[in-house]
Amino acid sequence: MDPAIGEVWRREAPHVLAALQRRGAALEDAEDAAQEALLAAAVQWPRDGMPTNLRGWLIRVASRRLVDAQRSEAARPRRELQTEQERAGTWSQRAHDHDDSLQMLVLCCHPALTTPSAVALTLRAVGGLTTRQIAAGLLVPEATAAQRISRAKATLRSAGARFGPVPPEQLPARLHAVRHVLHLIFTTGSSLPSGSTVIDRTMTDDAIRITERLHRAVPRDPDTAGLLALMLLVDARASTRVVDGRLIPLAQQDRNAWDHSQIGRAVRLLEDALPRGPVGPFQLQAAIAAVHATAPAFAETDWPQVLELYRMLLAVAPNPAAELGAAIALSEVEGPEAGLAALEPLAAARPRDHRVIAARAHLLEALGRPDAVADFRQAAALTDSIPEQNYLNAKAGPR
Repeated sequence: MDPAIGEVWRREAPHVLAALQRRGAALEDAEDAAQEALLAAAVQWPRDGMPTNLRGWLIRVASRRLVDAQRSEAARPRRELQTEQERAGTWSQRAHDHDDSLQMLVLCCHPALTTPSAVALTLRAVGGLTTRQIAAGLLVPEATAAQRISRAKATLRSAGARFGPVPPEQLPARLHAVRHVLHLIFTTGSSLPSGSTVIDRTMTDDAIRITERLHRAVPRDPDTAGLLALMLLVDARASTRVVDGRLIPLAQQDRNAWDHSQIGRAVRLLEDALPRGPVGPFQLQAAIAAVHATAPAFAETDWPQVLELYRMLLAVAPNPAAELGAAIALSEVEGPEAGLAALEPLAAARPRDHRVIAARAHLLEALGRPDAVADFRQAAALTDSIPEQNYLNAKAGPR
């Protein structure tokens, strides 16, 4: 598919799906019709040129496909979904801005779904990610991600799920899933798992934009504020992470080129959120990012504080990325040997995770051990990111 068409689709997909659902379509039917519209665009636009109103064209074609499908199955019972998304209490009104992306995210995180299923489904239906990208973001095999998506659709179908205004008692669970979806869209876009580039600005900008609107809708929610702060802190150093196609590690980045006004805003968001309510995982991740972002130099990083924050994060939301971060922080506080010991169980549990192997290689290198070379090469072989491959192969040196 033409990359330009793919770019349009990722931007417009939530609006097309929302338009079809306002007309009473079930999510699964809306997605099928929207995909058919995308295929029609892939055939017609290169031949006839892109229409002036891209969104209108896609909605019109998808609507026709939906009507055709409904007519062909007229004899079968059809689910009828609520279409009162504009009445009082809808998310678009709470945000004081009509935003189909945010509305679709909240609506897709249905209580009938488990959080992993809701995350996978909304990443696919709203985030526009491929199954492979979703798998990389969730740290699961591609087949597992595909199963989660198909099972989520089946669950919604069997539950007779209706996508209308969200009852207040369901908001906390849905917010939890929405935050994870936005975080995964952002992290996938900021560290692409494959290809010749590291950052997809469309994905990261969209994630920040929608999170800004979520924060406006629930300004007193501390972990939503933490999520927005985290995104802003990571995004603030985006321009320094890759120079002339080369991956630049944190220790070597030009801190003067970081967006310090954005860092300042993120720190203020975090300082306002931390005193309110329980400290959640995104606040803790943002706090870790803030320690790095506010250090005058890499050598002046407050590593004991980083380590303590990682330990708090592991207590609140244990996950492989937090374990890896804690091991690296421990190596900075107590030395490479301590870091290696902390990495051992993670490396045993995730023998094909190139990030774990690369971290071990750096620690072995710091100890002057020759087996670092083999780990650098193994890590390079396990990643599909070309900049990461180039960096890790360069660290390994010539064969």
